[in-house]
Amino acid sequence: MKIVIAPDSFKESLSAPEVAAAIARGWQQVFPDAECLLRPMADGGEGTVDALLAAVGGERREYEVRGPMGAPVKAHWGWLGQGTAVIEMAAASGLHWVAREQRDARLASSFGTGELIREALDAGATRIILGLGGSATNDAGSGLLQALGMRFLDDRGDELAPGGAALANLDQLDLSGLDARLLEVQIEVAADVDNPLCGPRGASAVFGPQKGATPEQVAELDMALGRFARIAAATLGEDHAEFPGVGAAGGLGFAARAFLKASFRPGIELVAELSGLAAAVEHADLVITGEGRMDAQTLHGKTPVGVARVARAAGVPVIALSGSLGDNYQALYEAGIEAAFSLAPGPLSLEQAMAGAAGELQARATDIARLWRLARG
Repeated sequence: MKIVIAPDSFKESLSAPEVAAAIARGWQQVFPDAECLLRPMADGGEGTVDALLAAVGGERREYEVRGPMGAPVKAHWGWLGQGTAVIEMAAASGLHWVAREQRDARLASSFGTGELIREALDAGATRIILGLGGSATNDAGSGLLQALGMRFLDDRGDELAPGGAALANLDQLDLSGLDARLLEVQIEVAADVDNPLCGPRGASAVFGPQKGATPEQVAELDMALGRFARIAAATLGEDHAEFPGVGAAGGLGFAARAFLKASFRPGIELVAELSGLAAAVEHADLVITGEGRMDAQTLHGKTPVGVARVARAAGVPVIALSGSLGDNYQALYEAGIEAAFSLAPGPLSLEQAMAGAAGELQARATDIARLWRLARG
């Protein structure tokens, strides 16, 4: 019997490798001789580095960078070998680095993510996978570009302050100091959203409130990012503001596409490809996937649906485990997931559910394995 276990992380509770290991323990309580192939997944957000390192090997590296509000933070990135680096922008510029009462989407900067890219270039990277998601920033990647040598100037020729709000005073861009090594590196953005930079579906309107922006600040930021986009278009001779996905991570996708010439792919596709998921699924009896919460939004580029797509191509059934199942989760059945199960054994607080997630994953995997054994006679 061959079982492929390919979950995402359970945010703020278990990493994807920990989730996969707990499911394997539960399954092997019923089928001790089963071959369980663990393929931890991610969709480009938090956990992407650890998922890829667990699946394909490599080295986890740490580097002190400037956090989203300016204080130093210890960020991590991954070296996969053969010139490939993987970076999560959340590791340097993530919302988790900022206490709730200190969050300010107007001032937060993606500078630290640019420092991680520079560190990868110093290590000899010729390919950088940049995962977007979980950001505290709304600066359209201006901080990232500043860390890589680009200058943002006002009408007096002075450098702008950090943060998206300062872009309202942008007058000109100086690209002369942009790190020349960027011309030689292939950058692939892993993202799970298709938002443009500005407007009602843009970075500020959709994601700004999650970072503490008031309606007035959302309008201010949207206008400031629009000014950056117009000046960038005049400077580069091409407008990138409407490209799907450039609104990801507070608009960092815009900087990546316009100035780093990055290509975009759904994060789960990239991770599945690098981890060899399609090869692992061939001739498997079952695939088990999951993430912390599943609902109708899971259909939009999230890990379980990406895993189901690969498994469906191989004719292998998929079961999903989740901390909770939200409204219209049944829509996942049309996407190739045969059945979905919640972990909660009864009424629990969020804290209790998170603390007991590993045990409940193992227990639910055992329950499913027992049912599988019964169904197979």
